[in-house]
Amino acid sequence: MATLLLRLAAPLQAWGSDSKFNIRSTEREPTKSGVIGMVAAALGIQRNEDPAKLKPLSELKFGVRVERDGVLLRDFHMVHEQKASHVTERYYLSDAVFLAALNCDDRGFLEKIAAALENPVYPLFLGRRSCPPTLPLVIGITEDDLVDSLRNADPLTGENNGSKRIVYEASEGRMVWEVPMSFSQLHRQYGLMYKKEEMLPAQEHDPMAEL
Repeated sequence: MATLLLRLAAPLQAWGSDSKFNIRSTEREPTKSGVIGMVAAALGIQRNEDPAKLKPLSELKFGVRVERDGVLLRDFHMVHEQKASHVTERYYLSDAVFLAALNCDDRGFLEKIAAALENPVYPLFLGRRSCPPTLPLVIGITEDDLVDSLRNADPLTGENNGSKRIVYEASEGRMVWEVPMSFSQLHRQYGLMYKKEEMLPAQEHDPMAEL
């Protein structure tokens, strides 16, 4: 059992799972499909390649800890077509920070992913091409399971006194379409998974610890 920990931070992030027509929404935390898409880009897997290449990534267990919620930002874009123009709305998370976790039994596979993220084949972005991540991206690999890794990892920001929310893949919970099966622009496919959410208790602050 091993878990790869990632720091997902940038001026803007966008993790869409239910965008329709001219409205491009974002979830309040990274999605499994979005993070796996970033990993696939790092490994050099193209959108139209055999979905079998994506399967080992899709089978990784996924979770995230919210370090900083960020601010929901709405942006307007004017799209011009041959005979008409229309306005689109795109939502982003501004100044958010997340700890993401990918878990499996094969530590070597996670080490390969970590190396690819540090030397990616294709550019990396946090949900949309306009959202490149800030560094460092890779935190490291732990021997803990998925949930314990999210609970026990060191904070990524100085905002450590409040409670933190973790969201992770589980055997029961809220059902979502977040398992990527194909990123083909002609025929994207997603499978179902269960998400569970919990709040971690606030850390106690010792005022004498700095002395």
